Amino acid sequence: MPAQQRMRVGIVTREYPPEVYGGAGVHVEYLTAALASHASVEVHCFGAPRSSPLVHGTYQPWAALEGGGPHVAALRHMSTDLAVVPALEGVDVVHTHTWYANLAGHLAKLCYGIPHVATSHSLEPLRPWKAEQLGGGYALSSFCERTALEAADAIIAVSEQMRRDVLASYPAVAAERVHVIHNGIDPDEYRPDSGTDVLERHGIDPARPSVAFVGRITRQKGVPHLLDAAAHFAPGTQLVLCAGAPDTPELGAEVREAVAALRAAGRVDVRWIEEMLPRADVVQILSHATVFVCPSIYEPFGLVNVEAMACGAAVVASAVGGIPEIVLEGETGHLVRFEPGDDPFGSPADPEAFARALAARVNDLVADPARARSYGEAGRRRVVEEFSWASVAERTMALYSALTGTAAG
Repeated sequence: MPAQQRMRVGIVTREYPPEVYGGAGVHVEYLTAALASHASVEVHCFGAPRSSPLVHGTYQPWAALEGGGPHVAALRHMSTDLAVVPALEGVDVVHTHTWYANLAGHLAKLCYGIPHVATSHSLEPLRPWKAEQLGGGYALSSFCERTALEAADAIIAVSEQMRRDVLASYPAVAAERVHVIHNGIDPDEYRPDSGTDVLERHGIDPARPSVAFVGRITRQKGVPHLLDAAAHFAPGTQLVLCAGAPDTPELGAEVREAVAALRAAGRVDVRWIEEMLPRADVVQILSHATVFVCPSIYEPFGLVNVEAMACGAAVVASAVGGIPEIVLEGETGHLVRFEPGDDPFGSPADPEAFARALAARVNDLVADPARARSYGEAGRRRVVEEFSWASVAERTMALYSALTGTAAG
């Protein structure tokens, strides 16, 4: 197809480099780059102006909504969605990522009669702990997600488990509208790094076993459960926490107290890196980790596990969401059974048993570094063979083409 007739794809996202906070932002960054080989990609993102040629607009919330509580913060995001909609006129398909952007896609569908595709990176009904964080804003985020997903022409689920979750959470969504397309990774960026300068800068001893965590301090990511597990790690183990600002002051205080207790006990050497590290620094930390641990209580896909595997790290992860589709038990790492309880945070039914199970699996690999290396090598092979942004983009373009009746470029 000639370049001037290429399909126009409008991507709407809260996150886009350099403002990337989590897995959804990483997904959009790489997906848009890969899609650009097939279509005319127009990224519309929240926040400050960007230098990327793919970005066609950046948008700010209404000034009248400055200040206020979490519910007003949600209203600001909704106002940003409204600002995006006029810029989507003329695109062939609009593709949104997370509840922050879903409303813009839904309104563009109504205004211009264009198909709306929504990638479901997580689901608000399965994140009840957000009520603690957002108050009334959680009701608004849930409204945006539900309204958009129930009307979307297609929903991309990032795992088979996410597809099941979408259909269970939103019974009004027809099963044939939910398509599974896994996340991808660039194995040339995430690859083993033999250097040690980053380790030295952060006081990590490459000669001693280390257990690494990379993620946000949220209830979802299970950091308190990891710290409970660390109390049972083999003596002398280094726990490397690459974890930044907590969702709430209360959770931050909880994590800080747990870290202090671990340090006071002297069994585990805790290295807590609170700033957001450059990707290259994270790669080196993952490359030298004896084990990467993912204690999430909810994880629709779990891209960080793919990143760790690409760097050659063995993985110990909770068996939730899409993680069992990534980590192969006894081949690339270990899966720890998770049984949810009935508290509002989605905590494990037996937190002590979950923590001890995590610790046992970690200790198994710390005690057998040859097996840990073997798992890491197998994980790297699996990533190269099974997860790539090129294949993600091809499958996404096929979905766009089916919805628009337009051949891919």
